[in-house]
Amino acid sequence: MDTQAHTVTLSSLTFGFVGGGNMATALISGLIEVGVPCQSIRVCAPSIQSRAKLHAKLKVQTTPVIDVALASSDVIVLAIKPQTAQFVLKELCELLGDRQDKSLIVSVVAGITLEQLETRLGTRRLIRAMPNTPSQIGMGMTGLVAAAGVQASDCEIASAIASAVGQILWLNEDALMNAVTALSGSGPAYVFYFIEAMEHAAEQLGLSPEQGKRLAIETFLGSADLARRTRSPIKELRQRVTSPGGTTEAATSLMDKLGVQEAFSSAILAAAAQGQELSLQFQHDWSSTGE
Repeated sequence: MDTQAHTVTLSSLTFGFVGGGNMATALISGLIEVGVPCQSIRVCAPSIQSRAKLHAKLKVQTTPVIDVALASSDVIVLAIKPQTAQFVLKELCELLGDRQDKSLIVSVVAGITLEQLETRLGTRRLIRAMPNTPSQIGMGMTGLVAAAGVQASDCEIASAIASAVGQILWLNEDALMNAVTALSGSGPAYVFYFIEAMEHAAEQLGLSPEQGKRLAIETFLGSADLARRTRSPIKELRQRVTSPGGTTEAATSLMDKLGVQEAFSSAILAAAAQGQELSLQFQHDWSSTGE
């Protein structure tokens, strides 16, 4: 599959979003930016405040519950919390009725597998996607994986949706989505975590909060862009900054002594394990209903 080529015209499709939070809002904004008419988008958001905000900002149709109009969309995007997936999927399945394969389902729900979605919804037109919060400014990173037998045209639609808010990466195995969630899905939080630490150190060193924030953010931006533009391994880029006996070596040596890199890697593994736990919890909750 060519993950960069997507000639599909999204403006001819209708979209139904189940969930109206930050990620849904980012994806909807991206769709409108690439030419999808706002009247072609319907959003289910239980909160009256969320519905009012979505309509005021994006002029899309909203509903407090999943209705027939939303379930009849060409593309249905599941943008909900995994803890609510059990109820939402049951409700959606009932509304889909005998037209399960008429809509492409794109799930951005963490932890819920393609197999679980297929069993619950009765359709194989399924694609999982894991965008991240930089999608809000068109600089997201989205991992995607399709269920077996999904048509290339459906993959092109998913590619076009995700590309409207940033870069994409297709995977061949659903099992790898927990890794994507742990790295890029949760990744912005790690970056912000380190920026916070740099801000704190900057204040201890006498810089103002504004100065520390600017230095930290611009350093992250520049370093990431340098890493993207060069073919050099990341380790080599780090070593170029680290002169023997210099200030950088003093910092990295202490981080090595404290086990920062190992702890950080372990934290990402813990995030991936939590994705697996969400899947197991979903399976347990489903089994306990006796369905």
